[in-house]
Amino acid sequence: MENVHILTQRVTGRGDFLPFSAEPTRLDEPTATHELVTELQTSLIIEDILAMYAKFAKKLLNFSGLQFQSTLGTTQTSDSSTTSTPYFYDLSIGKEHLGQLIYFSQYPLNAVIERKLRALHAALVYPLRNAMMYSRVLKLATKDALTGLNNRSQFNDILLQKLENCRRYQRPFSLMLLDLDNFKQVNDNFGHKIGDDTLIEFSKILCSSIRGTDSVFRFGGDEFAILIEDPEFTTNKVIAERIMRLVRHSSVMLQYKVTTSIGFTLASSKDCENEIFARADKGLYKAKASGRNCAKAY
Repeated sequence: MENVHILTQRVTGRGDFLPFSAEPTRLDEPTATHELVTELQTSLIIEDILAMYAKFAKKLLNFSGLQFQSTLGTTQTSDSSTTSTPYFYDLSIGKEHLGQLIYFSQYPLNAVIERKLRALHAALVYPLRNAMMYSRVLKLATKDALTGLNNRSQFNDILLQKLENCRRYQRPFSLMLLDLDNFKQVNDNFGHKIGDDTLIEFSKILCSSIRGTDSVFRFGGDEFAILIEDPEFTTNKVIAERIMRLVRHSSVMLQYKVTTSIGFTLASSKDCENEIFARADKGLYKAKASGRNCAKAY
């Protein structure tokens, strides 16, 4: 006898068939929507907004994953599985398209569930747009516009946090300062567009030279920094040599005869931000005085 897969089992008081493992939809829709809006207004973080929304939406559909895709990237709930069938819904406010909300479910969505989901979408879009606006403003405040790296303001905040962790939890780290040799000649001889291309290339080199626990920053001009989650000179030397090797093999850097000088130092529990920065800066000065295109510790 062939197996029969039952896709619809429960029936609501209105006679609507639901997916086998969906929750009953006997919800007071106005009350549920009001509760959802109230909760969504407690955060401006897209991940939090999506998690709050998922909790309400699962009362209608037992989905395995939920994603939101927009120009800011893809966000999904922490427990998402995307192996089931995707169901796409465009989220908009008037003519403003926010992105797509994607449910992943092994159960088909009928017209009743879709109608109820769209009612929840109407409650979701305004808090979601606010969170997206906040994310963009936060990015402008903490990211370098040209390279996308963390900026000096973000560096100051993270450095203070790492120094505090170093003092309280004995988590030492390293600071590396870098700049580009002969960069001024690039701008003077080839123009600022080529100068920007060189900075972007160097940023990519830095990002590909570090580990996931390290952070890269651009202060402005050709000045960069790396906070390294390791208190060993050996690790700093390995990262510095990797950066210089990639610079030597970069067609952009070779074409415009650009190299890099690097200074680094190890943090201690007695350091303040000015002290550790001053030591790394002295290391960078030593590298410049030694003929550039090298790394020096201090």
